Amino acid sequence: MPLNRPFTAIVSLMVASAFGVALTMPGSAAGERVLFIGNSLTSANDLPAMVQAMSQSVGRPLTCERVASDGFSLEDHWHRGEGGPGVNNAGSARRAIERGGWSTVVLQQGPSALPESRALLVEYTRRFDAEIRRAGARTALYMVWPTADRRFDFDGVRASYEAAARSIGGLFLPAGEALRRAEQRERRLRLFGTDGFHPSPAGTYLAALVITRLLTGRSIDGVPSTLTLTGSPASRIVVPDADAVILRRVAAESAP
Repeated sequence: MPLNRPFTAIVSLMVASAFGVALTMPGSAAGERVLFIGNSLTSANDLPAMVQAMSQSVGRPLTCERVASDGFSLEDHWHRGEGGPGVNNAGSARRAIERGGWSTVVLQQGPSALPESRALLVEYTRRFDAEIRRAGARTALYMVWPTADRRFDFDGVRASYEAAARSIGGLFLPAGEALRRAEQRERRLRLFGTDGFHPSPAGTYLAALVITRLLTGRSIDGVPSTLTLTGSPASRIVVPDADAVILRRVAAESAP
């Protein structure tokens, strides 16, 4: 799934490996380590790096890495890690989990509103959770949102991700719910790119606010509207101040 072009931000982004190699965001103060496993809804606008920058601003720094491959489900990530003769699993999600040292592993796939997709989300969340627990970490589910032609599926997406989180006693991260509320509250906000599915930088900013709030337990009221993301090269995210005020408020309501 291709990344959208930025709309409300000035941003220069790192390109995610096509093979899902875990990328470390250097330069964070010592703190907890978080691994994100997902697809282009995780890598778009570098969500993990944005969470890392926000966590530093709230005084509880997280060092974030990711394994993200375009179009991947959790089932795809799981089977990449099965190994076997001639299979190169460097950078696989399961290999990254096995490295250990994580406080939280965040799982994400597509909207998963349909019954069969929900069943797979729950099944592979359980499989990953067993490995995550063995590595000494907790599991979190990053709720996404429906495609542009299925906006009526928000409730189904939420139900699927809540079911997956509940099945393993994990942490539910309602980023998709925050995007729904923000769209309803302020239609002028440009939270999605041209495909109506991948987030604009402002959409990723909102998702990152929700995730930062729940992973750190800290207030997000003071998160700045301009963020510098560490990487090579460094990236700068700028959300208009007036928009950032709305997004911080919606995120706080969605993740109390």
